[in-house]
Amino acid sequence: MTDYDSIWHRQDEIRTVVNAVLGECIWNLAYDERRRAVVLELTLSLDEDAVCDLCSQFPIAADYDGLGPRGTRFVFYMEYDR
Repeated sequence: MTDYDSIWHRQDEIRTVVNAVLGECIWNLAYDERRRAVVLELTLSLDEDAVCDLCSQFPIAADYDGLGPRGTRFVFYMEYDR
């Protein structure tokens, strides 16, 4: 069962960090049911140092997911209690 409250909370955390560090540059922020993860795509293409700096600002683990059609992508895997 999908826990939408946790997904929305996670998206709010991500949006807050991105806006504080980079400004408003989110192209897409959505839950990917297949991956069971929140996927973030920016309107910017970040270099390796900027990716590392941004990842270190999130209160949750962020994985670099490469470049998407618009910019740098990150993935945040949801952890559910079983």
